[in-house]
Amino acid sequence: MKKQFLESGKIVGTHGIKGEVRIDPWCDSPEFLCAFRTLYLDDRGAASVTVKSRPHKHLVLSKIKGVDSIDDAERLRGKIVYIDRDDIQLGEGVHFVQDLIGLEIRDADSGRVYGTLTDVLRTGANDVYEITGADGKKYLAPVIDEVVIEINTDGGFVLLRPMKGIFDDAD
Repeated sequence: MKKQFLESGKIVGTHGIKGEVRIDPWCDSPEFLCAFRTLYLDDRGAASVTVKSRPHKHLVLSKIKGVDSIDDAERLRGKIVYIDRDDIQLGEGVHFVQDLIGLEIRDADSGRVYGTLTDVLRTGANDVYEITGADGKKYLAPVIDEVVIEINTDGGFVLLRPMKGIFDDAD
């Protein structure tokens, strides 16, 4: 089941004396998180806050409405911030990492189950899926068109056509 509210970052400190907070964004970029005017401080959407944000190096600086002092901002340190799935329009073939974690990894041709997708690593050129087999062994598969044939988050699986050496001990 897809989560309605998605983990998007963590408040890691304060900035200045007027209540701004520094957020470590867990999204594609600080600019992505800055586009939101409403963030949530819980995963149910009950604690919404209005923000005005700007990127600062690899962080996001946010002024939260009603948080007007460094003491108020300090009380938020360590809080996870969430965004509402409905506030986002993803492009075709783009998925939230949180929707991918836990998907079953299957062979596109034979149907063989290789394991479960346990992490998405960002390498620069392309992402890499970390797959954990039933025996606990970890495998890495590049997220490229020749390998990842289908991603079906609603069906709970990813179809791969693995390159030689990913799941076998070939040279």
